[in-house]
Amino acid sequence: MEALLQGLSAMTYKHWVMITIGLVLIYLAIKKEYEPMLLLPIGFGAILTNIPMSSAVGPDGFLTILYNVGIKTELFPILIFIAVGAMIDFSPLLKQPVMLFFGAAAQFGIFAAMFLAASTGRFNIQEAAAIGIIGAADGPTSIFVGNKFAKDYLGAITVAAYSYMALVPLIQPPVIRALTTKKERQIRMDADYDVKVSKKVLIFFPIMVTIVAGIVAPMSVALVGSLMFGNLIRECGVLDRLSKSAQNELANLVTLLLGITIGSTMVADKFLSPDTLMILAIGLLAFVFDTAGGVLFAKFVNLFLKKKVNPMIGAAGISAFPMSARIIQKMAQEDDPQNFILMQAIGANVAGQIGSVIAGSVLITLLS
Repeated sequence: MEALLQGLSAMTYKHWVMITIGLVLIYLAIKKEYEPMLLLPIGFGAILTNIPMSSAVGPDGFLTILYNVGIKTELFPILIFIAVGAMIDFSPLLKQPVMLFFGAAAQFGIFAAMFLAASTGRFNIQEAAAIGIIGAADGPTSIFVGNKFAKDYLGAITVAAYSYMALVPLIQPPVIRALTTKKERQIRMDADYDVKVSKKVLIFFPIMVTIVAGIVAPMSVALVGSLMFGNLIRECGVLDRLSKSAQNELANLVTLLLGITIGSTMVADKFLSPDTLMILAIGLLAFVFDTAGGVLFAKFVNLFLKKKVNPMIGAAGISAFPMSARIIQKMAQEDDPQNFILMQAIGANVAGQIGSVIAGSVLITLLS
């Protein structure tokens, strides 16, 4: 009988708090449908790891095994990028290459958050970089950089990244409205400028991006290469079954394992600390800075253009694909039901995916 009560007697208030956090994440996933494929496994993983003497963690625990195999080796983020690459259509970006600049401008939040974290004096420059990468709005990149620079804070960094990605529909609109006028949000743009992208270009693009990005920042090869490999599978036209498998079976399986494994890093003693609260706060500011940076850059560009761009497009330059692009389209139609800027927003959103990977790789290269 005493043995059966060991778990209960070992419970502390910290364990209960973490289990409650896990339940909240599950609630948000089911009731609010905020990134359910990620938040539900993360929440349940947090519960599993915070039960005292849990057999799910430890040398023989399946969550520890998954962590050592998939996170410590960075295998899961790489596999996720292959799946994401297979889902992305780069043609909206190739029709309007100027969107690359919006994808770059929207990474401002990464570096703003990084310097903010470093200025607190609680984190060294590498840990600050890992916290700043939350602003990439890119979960796999956050895991990749966090695993290299801030293992002790990996749970907080990852939960912040994925939670705020789920909350993009709540975070971005107020920031966009605060920085734009209704007239600016009503600006219409040409759909594709009558540009057609050939099959050869779509095949050539992922290969060239990998080579160029790899030469400029060799540390980017793993992330950029896996993303572009997935895209090449999609565009080559001879691997339809593999492309569909990457988009569905691979994405679903790895997302499931990744989520519950990340949840297992939310250990009470490490997660419940002032540093964690600071990471969550800085991560939120990073998303705000990303959105503001993209919008302000678009407004700056408009000073020199005869044919104006809708400044909301700049906000789509974050890596939350395709959620951010959908938000921009929805906001555009709220102010003008006939305004269709989804393709331009997707172009910027795709550029943000590339930009976040390169930004994370540059930080790894400079700070390793």
